[in-house]
Amino acid sequence: MRIIKLAFSLFLLVCTLGCKNNQPQHDAYKFTNELIDETSPYLLQHAHNPVDWRAWSDEALKEAEQSNKLVLVSIGYSSCHWCHVMEKETFTDEGVAKSMNANFINIKVDREERPDLDQLYMTAVQLMQGNGGWPLNVIILPNGKPVYGGTYHTKEQWTEVLAKLNELYKKDPEKLNKYANSIAAGIRATNLIEPQEKITKFSKDTLSLSVKKWQKKWDTISGGNIENQKFIRPQSLDFLIDYAQLTNDQETKKHVINTLDNIISGGIYDHIGGGFFRYSTDPHWKVPHFEKMLYTNAQLISLYAKAYTIYKNPLYKRVVMQTITFLEREMKSQAGGYYAAIDADSQGTEGGYYQWNKKDLQHILKNEYSNFTKYYTLDTPEDTATNTAVIITQAYNDSLFAIQNDISIRQLTSLKNSWQKTLLTNRQERTSPAIDDKIITSWNALLIKGFIDAYKAFENQEYLDKAIALSSFIEENNTSDSFLVHSYKKGDKKQEGFLEDYAFLTDACIDLYSATLDTKYLDLANELHKTVTAHFTDKVTPMYTYTRESKLISPLIKVDDGVIPSPNAVMAHNLKKLGILNYNTDFTKKSDQMLSAMNAYVNDNAKDFSKWSALQLNTIYPFYEIVIVGPKADSIAKVFSSLYLPNTIVVGSTVESTLPIFKNKYVENETFIYVCQEGACKLPVQSIDMALKQL
Repeated sequence: MRIIKLAFSLFLLVCTLGCKNNQPQHDAYKFTNELIDETSPYLLQHAHNPVDWRAWSDEALKEAEQSNKLVLVSIGYSSCHWCHVMEKETFTDEGVAKSMNANFINIKVDREERPDLDQLYMTAVQLMQGNGGWPLNVIILPNGKPVYGGTYHTKEQWTEVLAKLNELYKKDPEKLNKYANSIAAGIRATNLIEPQEKITKFSKDTLSLSVKKWQKKWDTISGGNIENQKFIRPQSLDFLIDYAQLTNDQETKKHVINTLDNIISGGIYDHIGGGFFRYSTDPHWKVPHFEKMLYTNAQLISLYAKAYTIYKNPLYKRVVMQTITFLEREMKSQAGGYYAAIDADSQGTEGGYYQWNKKDLQHILKNEYSNFTKYYTLDTPEDTATNTAVIITQAYNDSLFAIQNDISIRQLTSLKNSWQKTLLTNRQERTSPAIDDKIITSWNALLIKGFIDAYKAFENQEYLDKAIALSSFIEENNTSDSFLVHSYKKGDKKQEGFLEDYAFLTDACIDLYSATLDTKYLDLANELHKTVTAHFTDKVTPMYTYTRESKLISPLIKVDDGVIPSPNAVMAHNLKKLGILNYNTDFTKKSDQMLSAMNAYVNDNAKDFSKWSALQLNTIYPFYEIVIVGPKADSIAKVFSSLYLPNTIVVGSTVESTLPIFKNKYVENETFIYVCQEGACKLPVQSIDMALKQL
């Protein structure tokens, strides 16, 4: 992302103070720094810069203090285009490196390995400038407090920033400290969520009002929110699906379907290889930023599987299946975990791997080119220098195209499969983008949920098997001394897990328990929750801290949704479900306390707190546990799981169980279905139709 308001930021600061990697041999390079000993692909990309980079450590900060130097912290990730640009333009320049090495302690951070540092200093940059992005470049004091922050800089801008700040630090360090203290105080303030003495009584009217405020920001043409660039927010659309169904809100339903359809017809979806890109650079989902992230695709598998269950659009099913195929083909490790990301760049060109020349398409598709260009639109990005590269977007829905071209849906599907196979085979002959082969616990947990949701929507056992296998992989590789680690890569330093790892994996285990009826997953969910309670409970707020033990300048409490849902909101959902499954009212009370503390945030800005809004739905409308007990529990549970039943959790046991939720419900050789609310059950029934009527 290009730097924003650099001159103004420097002026404000002055005024405030005044008033998969195969590494060649080291000797093949002129420079090699400490990053050569890291496993992160992003850090290794900088291992041969002339800059004396090192990874974040207490030792680096102590060295800064002893040498009386400022610390330069540059944060990015391996698939970030502008991170690559700044590395090539600036960090390979020997003159710039000489200045950085002489005056600063230089630290490189992979934001995917250390999301805690990324969140901390992103907050600082947002306080300083009003927005941020990557690469994220901050200058901090040896105590960790920031004095400057920005994003992408040209070499000239960077040189100017460093010179100015080094001069300020030498001339008047006390005033620089004063400024740093004010920013640090601002960071701490953003992480303070006031507890509520009483549990808030939520109402349908209040929730409806928050959605109506949000509706004013909806893009009624292209879907999503009114923005110049568009990120897909799966948790927002997931909430709106449930809200529309429970309230019979047709305007919301129309917006959801319009958004879902526009996303999969645009260039943000890879029509040839399957899978979704990270975001679109335009308001219409057409021109993507070409990096592919695991968390994006994992959540969209869940979203489109759920949408298919309700709306029965066959394109949704196709997209889910293609996305899973893409992940298996390009992002799955041989050991069984799934990689973090695929780079946006290939051979130095952003999106070059995915774009096409019209003449090449005509040559590859031959006689089918005419039909192909009827079904798809070949868009030319405005910033393409040669004006020949095109992005493929879908022009028609299948039914309309079939009617207008006098072919059946089956024939059209066969044509699409043929086009995609031909073009994918051709594309695979190109130099593929680099893969970031870290296996991140929280993102893989999202994929477990994705597989389960696909299994429930399509009743395909293969997808449940994938979820089970991935869960086993995480249990075997992404743990250390009974704690989760955030990411796994052979030979890495095993960074301890964050709240999102525990929250997302607990959620996935609850879903696995519901899908398999195997109590080992419920046991694991309970154990993960115990760890969170013991090590992440905040002493001041009703929330959980992002890190188990923080040495940073402020505790981190993540409550808003970003491209992944708030880990605290997911924990609140987990507490509600575990409270029901374990008959533990302390859990459900804690969930209510967390939600009550978020009341004002959710009501004023549902767009950024939609995972909390989803919990409001679970609180305002009846939430049912469907408990199935008896020898046929497994097959009956599968039927319930395949249905769209918002505000429900399905559990079952084929044998007599000691779990609280099954107490006094087992009858020898009989299968009964119990529809319950917080342990209070209606009369048991033996048919699915009768249970659905009770709902």
